[in-house]
Amino acid sequence: MRDTDKVFHLAIPCKELDETVDFYERLGCKLARRYHDRVTFDFFGDQVVCHLNPEKIDPEPRMYPRHFGITFIKKQEFDLAHEYAVENKLTFFQELMVRFPGKKEEHVTFFLIDPANNLLEFKYYHDPAMVY
Repeated sequence: MRDTDKVFHLAIPCKELDETVDFYERLGCKLARRYHDRVTFDFFGDQVVCHLNPEKIDPEPRMYPRHFGITFIKKQEFDLAHEYAVENKLTFFQELMVRFPGKKEEHVTFFLIDPANNLLEFKYYHDPAMVY
């Protein structure tokens, strides 16, 4: 289990800083720092750094194998995140769906796409034992 004194860090490319800040703030992330070439966010308690690198943007993103996101432990928080994404008119790459229906690893999920075509997955497992 993760100790609370550790923060996961992820660095991803972005094509333009202002639109990146707009997207992640509309997602509910807090802007921690901004420089001329990158922005850093509190991404649900972890750190996401978006580095200005427009030539590294994936022109045709696919869910697999490259995406990142949050696995919620509480269904209510997952539902609120989905409602927040809808209310803030964030772009869905994949609408709300059920994966592995009827199996132990069944979960609900949706994917968002940020302005640099980075894919973000949000999910909730009905069986908490399947989180890891």
